[in-house]
Amino acid sequence: MDLSTIFYGTGGSVPTARRATACVLIRAGGSRLLLDCGEGAQRQMMRSTGLVHVDEILISHLHADHYLGLPGLLKTYDLQDRRAPLRIAGPPGLRALFDALRRVFGRIRYELELVELTGGEALSHPDEGFEMRCFAVEHRMPALGWALVELERPGRSDADAARKLGVTDVRDFGRLQGGEAVEGSNGEVLPEQVLGEARQGRKIVITGDTRPCEMTRIAAHGAELLVHDGTFSDEEAARAAETGHSTAREAAELAADAEVKLLALVHISSRYHVGAVLDEAKQAFANSYAVRDFDLVEIPFPERGEPSLIERGAKQQPEAPDSEPAAFVEGE
Repeated sequence: MDLSTIFYGTGGSVPTARRATACVLIRAGGSRLLLDCGEGAQRQMMRSTGLVHVDEILISHLHADHYLGLPGLLKTYDLQDRRAPLRIAGPPGLRALFDALRRVFGRIRYELELVELTGGEALSHPDEGFEMRCFAVEHRMPALGWALVELERPGRSDADAARKLGVTDVRDFGRLQGGEAVEGSNGEVLPEQVLGEARQGRKIVITGDTRPCEMTRIAAHGAELLVHDGTFSDEEAARAAETGHSTAREAAELAADAEVKLLALVHISSRYHVGAVLDEAKQAFANSYAVRDFDLVEIPFPERGEPSLIERGAKQQPEAPDSEPAAFVEGE
């Protein structure tokens, strides 16, 4: 499964000329998952990948800078004659929020499924082989972090061992890798006879706005990518605690403790020079990055390499043309 993360919005609560508010896209195989949907989300898509018809939108919490992009995006989908249903999940209060937002975006002709979750629940994607698990984080209101957790993959197949057991049809090698038993020259051959130990899946964790907390440390343990709140610098650590945010150094200390491979800091306040805040984080965790709008992180299988940050990579990897409807329909 191809796995990557695109940053459409990396700024704090107020958008700037260079940074939009919170919005991250995960490409997981054929699935497209949007994590938060800040103001101007669809414009950020159009400036980089093209308008993505996402399968699911996951909201971390109900502060406006994390959902103000929803009305425009949902209405554009309707004007483009979207037919596929869209699932939107978030913390308790999501349905009440949509009761208010419907006055903004009006009639929608495709199905919207609203799901309210609390920490410890999951949304399954069995066809793609992963789950989206939510966990409670520490903010000024009910808030969720999200973890994409890829399911275990079968171990590597030993072709020589299979041949010794009488497997000759090349199609049977694939069936064994897929967990099926096949017939060899000396009887039935089971997958466990030719496969190594199962391989752990990959993990992406996105916290939304939060203090550094134990649930994040647990959820992020061993993750390929942790996207964490880095709102404040060291000098305003007290302010971070008061407002339910993290300093960049605190996020980096958590990343080191959780043994993640790459830390992406987001939501850095516009009052700071980003490079100075990043320097504080790197003192605690060297593989820290202050990602910018349109950056992309590719996450290969562990045996193929480490996660890598591609600056402005979203503009280099647009969505396939057939991911968008051909034309708009008449508005209301």
